[in-house]
Amino acid sequence: MSDINIRQLTKQDIPESVDVIRTSFLTVGKEFDITPENAPMYTAYSTDEAKIVFWMDEQHRPMYGYFADGKLVGYYNLAFVSEVECELGSLCVLPEYRHNGVGEALLNDSIARARKLGYAIMNLSIVEENTVLRKWYEKHGFTHVGTKKFDFFPFMCGYMVKEL
Repeated sequence: MSDINIRQLTKQDIPESVDVIRTSFLTVGKEFDITPENAPMYTAYSTDEAKIVFWMDEQHRPMYGYFADGKLVGYYNLAFVSEVECELGSLCVLPEYRHNGVGEALLNDSIARARKLGYAIMNLSIVEENTVLRKWYEKHGFTHVGTKKFDFFPFMCGYMVKEL
């Protein structure tokens, strides 16, 4: 699959973006027993159109999607933390499109866009217990820098960083 299938998302893409995010993050939720009852703020359960509009309009996060045959199958957004740091948010791929290079294309695209915008550091967070995802990010140059436990999540949040 090729990077040319990635484009910036617009308000018209919001409903489909919500579906991709919720469906994608739900697989991790099921794997690690993250439920609406024990983690209502987890991405799979808390992402809705209002949240995406807030990210887009109030936080000015650019959002990008990977399209296959006209269908949105992958997503990410960038949050600008400071003049030099950005955060990769909600990178995800629908389960049936995983292991075909879509996630890697989205990650590479996010890094290229962040560099082009002048950012020197990219941060991200993961479910710490998801060692497969941690290793995937490490393979792509991210370094694990710590963890934090929040009362509203039944898992540890892992934090990773990459110098761009």
